[in-house]
Amino acid sequence: MFRFAVLGLLLQLPSLSAAQERQSHCIAIADAAPGISYVQNASWGQPLENYTVRLSYIDHSMFLIEAPDGGTAVTDYNGFLGSVDFVPDVATMNRAHSSHWTISPDPRIPNLLEGWGDGVSPNLYQLELGEMYVRNVPTDIRSGFGGAEKYGNSIFVFEVAGLCIGHLGHLHHEPDDAQYAALGRLDVVMAAVDGGLTVDLATMERTLDRLRSSIVIPMHWFGRGSLDRFIGDISDSFDVEERQESFIEVSLRSLPDRPTVVVLPPLFLSE
Repeated sequence: MFRFAVLGLLLQLPSLSAAQERQSHCIAIADAAPGISYVQNASWGQPLENYTVRLSYIDHSMFLIEAPDGGTAVTDYNGFLGSVDFVPDVATMNRAHSSHWTISPDPRIPNLLEGWGDGVSPNLYQLELGEMYVRNVPTDIRSGFGGAEKYGNSIFVFEVAGLCIGHLGHLHHEPDDAQYAALGRLDVVMAAVDGGLTVDLATMERTLDRLRSSIVIPMHWFGRGSLDRFIGDISDSFDVEERQESFIEVSLRSLPDRPTVVVLPPLFLSE
């Protein structure tokens, strides 16, 4: 039954033409390559070395992902990135709460990906933009009176420079087996650790244990209280590093040997 469930979910993904078709290496490859250390260089907007990706924590659940070829994506875009006139190539949104989307996105953004469907069918994406390949795995969200809204959230996966980077969005339940299979390997994952508005900490920790990503970046935390509770619970199975910078540069070869939680302080973009 599991194999049929996985096949059913994968078959929902829209097909591309033969000239554009690009296979997910995150699904095809089960294990991340062992690494040595992080790369930590310049802040956002600066040139990157080949095969290196920069992740900048902007605010709440917004991250800027920069590819070596200059391609950019912003996750859970809510309309305000900082005191800078910057237009990403891709912006993803989720609608569980207004802090994860905006009704008035910058019209200059060429690729705006709404992570929710119509309650019956999901929005599904396979977007190829230079070195970056963006896809999503839909999940449900809670609705009023204890119900559920089908496909109200998406886990977006960014495949770039050989890395598989996942943003769990406003996750309201642990992924099922078919969703885990559709995600594939995630080398880096951004995970909500508020412990209430999304999933409880036990569920998030179980999810991260199963994903076993090399780097986990906490997001959606409200002060040190919720963040420290998460760190205290997960430190038995993950190393923990707290960074002063709001960004990290990472390549496939520089992934840590042991799964590591990397805490980044949020910082809006500025010149």
